[in-house]
Amino acid sequence: MRIAQVAPLAEAVPPKLYGGTERVIWWLTEALVELGHDVTLYASGDSETSARLIPCASRGLRLDGINNHLAYTVAMVDRVLSDAGHYDFIHFHVDFVQFPLFKHLAGKCLTTLHGRLDLPDFLPGFTEFPEMRLVSISDDQRKAVPTANFAGTVYHGLPEQLIPFAPEGGDYLAFLGRMSPEKRPDRAIEIAIKSGMKLKMAAKVDYADRDYFEKQIKPLLDHPLIEFVGEIGDADKAELLGNARALVFPIDWPEPFGLVMVEAMAAGTPTIAWATGSTPEVIDQGRSGFLVTSIDEAVAAVASCADLPRWTVRDCFEQRFTARRMAEDYLRLFSGSAMQDRTQFREAFMLAN
Repeated sequence: MRIAQVAPLAEAVPPKLYGGTERVIWWLTEALVELGHDVTLYASGDSETSARLIPCASRGLRLDGINNHLAYTVAMVDRVLSDAGHYDFIHFHVDFVQFPLFKHLAGKCLTTLHGRLDLPDFLPGFTEFPEMRLVSISDDQRKAVPTANFAGTVYHGLPEQLIPFAPEGGDYLAFLGRMSPEKRPDRAIEIAIKSGMKLKMAAKVDYADRDYFEKQIKPLLDHPLIEFVGEIGDADKAELLGNARALVFPIDWPEPFGLVMVEAMAAGTPTIAWATGSTPEVIDQGRSGFLVTSIDEAVAAVASCADLPRWTVRDCFEQRFTARRMAEDYLRLFSGSAMQDRTQFREAFMLAN
């Protein structure tokens, strides 16, 4: 099967540091290649892949301080359109910008939406282009737009050997993500202090969140139990997660997926997550972690994590969240799209004759 993967240009594929979407695209692309498919990746020029790479910017735009990516993305989409005849399927990861150009090719296109969908900003993308098939990364993600044309839900997956199983764990809590209000690092700090456990915080501080970090979080870091590590890449992630007793994921927003929960799961490290957004779909209660609704419940879960067998956590990962499973799920959607497209063609032909 000839497949095009169209990535955002903000970061390389895979990203050098933070960048969940680009990391998932990389894992998916590599898994599709391993399964024997002919894959082309449209991404920044500093990307690394076993697929055929078509660079659409010299490097990830964030590294060059380019904040508005629209012009680069439009140019990339136009390049994909000129190449469209080479592919059986075109898989977009750039939200809605391609819809006007590709609606006549809707049958060979899928668009995975990686962000929140409960904002009015996106409504025309669903209402004006109903022929464009969409993929959600959790069932919860699509609740705000139940009539949109979703072909299915595909959970993220990562390579089985990427984060090795750590059977022993450790004696600290980990927080990994962004220093932003919706990720609630303040809750993570409160959980650590109330449970009397050290907290290692590996987090990116975006420009948009700088004021929040300086005013709300930085003053809380001056505590002997709190260690702020800063932004880290894949090389340090396995050690951080594998040596932790638990990952704390105290979010306060409708998280579309939450990749870090699966990364922790791969290491055998359970997650203590607020029961909101996608977390009830990702976490198997009492097996890969604990879903909570309060600080007190989270503190109690810290103690429970010490008794949770880490091989059970790893088993949940291997059963549900590998890159191969993700690739196979997408291949089923690609095949389903082709079948639906052929059915629509036959129906149109019969009506015309």
